[in-house]
Order: sequence, then C-alpha cells, then structure tokens
Amino acid sequence: MKKKIWDLYAPIYEKAMRADYKYYKFMYDRIPTKIQNKEVLELATGPGLLAKHVAYAAKRMVATDYSEGMIREAQKGKCVDNLIFEVADATDLPYENHSFDVVLIANALHVMPEPEKALKEIERVLKEDGLLIAPNFVSHQSGIISCLWSGILRIAGITFEHQWSGEEYLSWLGQNGWRVQYKKSCPARITLMYVECIRE
Repeated sequence: MKKKIWDLYAPIYEKAMRADYKYYKFMYDRIPTKIQNKEVLELATGPGLLAKHVAYAAKRMVATDYSEGMIREAQKGKCVDNLIFEVADATDLPYENHSFDVVLIANALHVMPEPEKALKEIERVLKEDGLLIAPNFVSHQSGIISCLWSGILRIAGITFEHQWSGEEYLSWLGQNGWRVQYKKSCPARITLMYVECIRE
C-alpha cells in the first residue's frame, strides 16, 4: 500500500478507531506489564495511540511508521520523555542487531504485501530472548459489521493483502518460526487476535 494513502488517512485515524476503545483498553492494560523497564520498538505506530498509552512502563520506547504523515500526527500533543517517534520501514529497519527487548506491531502485518520481511527484521533487531507482541485484525468477512467496516476501508484505499482467520494467523506465525505464548481473541468491528510470541 502506498505511503500517500496513510499520509492522507493520518489526521482521522484516531477518530476512526474510537469505536473499538474497550478492546484497545485491554492492550493498554496488558502491554505495560510486558514491557516494564525494557527497550521497546513499535512498528507501524500510526498516530501513536498505543505507544502513548503504554510507553510509561518502558525503559525506552521508539515508535516508528513508514508514513511521514502518521509520524507528524504522533508527534502532536504530550507524551512521556522516554518515547520518541521516528520514520522507519518495518521491512528495512535502521537499528542494530539484537537491540530491543520487545517489538510491538499492531494491526499492520495483514496490510503488507510481504509481511515475512517484517518478521525477519523483527527477528534481527530483537534480543535472543526477546518478545514479539503482534495483535492483528483477522476474520475480516466474519460478520455484517466486519464486512461493512472492511468495505469502508477499501473505499478509503486501505486494502488487506492477507485475510487470515484467527487460526490461520496463528499458524502463519508458527510457520515463520514464532511460538505463541499467549493469545486472546477480541471481537472488535474486525476481530482482533492479540498474540505474544517468542522465537522457536
């Protein structure tokens, strides 16, 4: 998907996600317990919603997106001192090997033509005992609300390269060398499969 689409979408992204707040609150509550005093990298941060809610618990958090428009939105408003926003491509990261304790990528793998490249980069920048937190939309056509919301996003130019079911997403992670330690299905407008993984 072209950066231009995300640059245009950036100013309204936060408003569009408000309807699913209670499911995001689950992540806002759980993720801080997993990143306490750790070096954290977030990929595809968008306007920084997740980062701004959880970064207080980290030792340091670098939140990135390949859309300059999204990063401009993320840099607006207040955020904690240990959080910085940077433009970076999840499939070609500018960070050293084994430099982060946790990598977080939410709702992005399904829109990437080659998400395996992002997983390879995540593996590279994670420490050997590092944790990948990768909640992702699944089952895009599983109900009326999901179909409607998926259709609205397509009209806006946001397409899903991969339309995994929850089980297919978990299987895909396993096929790419990640062992799921924890999972939770959250029935948002489009079902969200929250997962925490380590390397096999």
